[in-house]
Amino acid sequence: MNLAYPYQLSPLGRTAEAGDTQHIRDLIEQVLFTIPGERVMRPDFGCGVAQLVFAPNSAELASATQMLIQGSLQQWLGDLIMVQGVRVEAIDAALSITVQYSIRLTDQVQVQTFTQPTGGGP
Repeated sequence: MNLAYPYQLSPLGRTAEAGDTQHIRDLIEQVLFTIPGERVMRPDFGCGVAQLVFAPNSAELASATQMLIQGSLQQWLGDLIMVQGVRVEAIDAALSITVQYSIRLTDQVQVQTFTQPTGGGP
């Protein structure tokens, strides 16, 4: 059973579930926007992208952020996905992250874009 993220109830009043593809997307979002140290029982989880939103925009920062994201996704979700590419863009007051990956179980290629506003979490 894959729980929907963020936690929600189904129309039947039970815990909502997510399909496999949506569940993997949800897991990627959690890795991207969780700050290391935020989870008590797993303090090294996440990649802390939200902390980089206020850093000065530069090509070096974008490159470092791409490597940080790719490494974190491989560390935490490497058994579920194979990351094929990461693109990071600072657009106005938001950070846009596009991740291209294949699901290991099905070899299905997915491209998902995640946006982090400068003011807080997902």
